[in-house]
Amino acid sequence: MRDVLEELRLLLKLMREKEAIDPVVLDMRKTPLPTDYFVIVTANSQIHMGALRDAIVEFFESNGHPLIYFDKGTNYDWLLIDAGDIVVHVFTQRGREFYDLEGLWETTAVRLD
Repeated sequence: MRDVLEELRLLLKLMREKEAIDPVVLDMRKTPLPTDYFVIVTANSQIHMGALRDAIVEFFESNGHPLIYFDKGTNYDWLLIDAGDIVVHVFTQRGREFYDLEGLWETTAVRLD
């Protein structure tokens, strides 16, 4: 059985290495959504956004974690990588402020350090 919290720790480590801005993990288990955790990060450019997406997709694939969906396009303010129990949201600064997922979902941020 895989340890989801350890997987989240490794994913956050990877995102910090890729210079993702302000990574946050939200515990979604008590919401009606069919996922356990949201991971939210900000990218500093469209190129950075694509690089983060590619690194996250590779992370899940190399760890045997099946992907349900991920955005493959470019020039978005919000990219989604859905791995079932973990859903990663990669935003531009403007997109993160506009959609405000942290404010929308009044849930607990998970501390993994």
